[in-house]
Amino acid sequence: MEGHIFNLPNFLSFLRILLIPWFLYYYHSGNLTVAITLMVVAVLSDWFDGRAARWTNEVSEMGKILDPLADKLCLASVALYFLWIGELPLWFVSFVVLRDLLIFSGAAYIRYRHGVLTTSLWPGKWAVGFVSMMFVSMVWPHPVFESYPIKEFFMYLSVLMLTYSFIEYGIRFYRIQKAEG
Repeated sequence: MEGHIFNLPNFLSFLRILLIPWFLYYYHSGNLTVAITLMVVAVLSDWFDGRAARWTNEVSEMGKILDPLADKLCLASVALYFLWIGELPLWFVSFVVLRDLLIFSGAAYIRYRHGVLTTSLWPGKWAVGFVSMMFVSMVWPHPVFESYPIKEFFMYLSVLMLTYSFIEYGIRFYRIQKAEG
């Protein structure tokens, strides 16, 4: 792998993965202040890790794998938890998890077959942001989130962006496959 493995951006991605069980524990036990704080830290670390990589010139192959993996693990874990407690519908969680598995498998195949390490696409990052906003609206007991269908708004917006980004990833994988023939 090119680049340093131990650097600030990769640390932030590892941190996001490590925060998952702690967020779930504190949310499930009813300690919303700690749960919300952990969620905000995770969302900010996702925003900051890519910027830190570019600012410090520490873009690495490990980071190109770790960042989207952390995104997928965070989204899938929290979505599955909210499905389990009855806060998210099965169709949405199935869609998110299946989409992520297909993209991750496609990227692994392209890496194995063609030696090309694909990176995250901006539509995928936007999709993660919309899903994150949906989760924030579900966790934070703010009157606006309780009075208006904010969760549903971000859930359907997420579906649109997740679908669009899935198509973009599919096109990218097809082009790599075709070019490398």
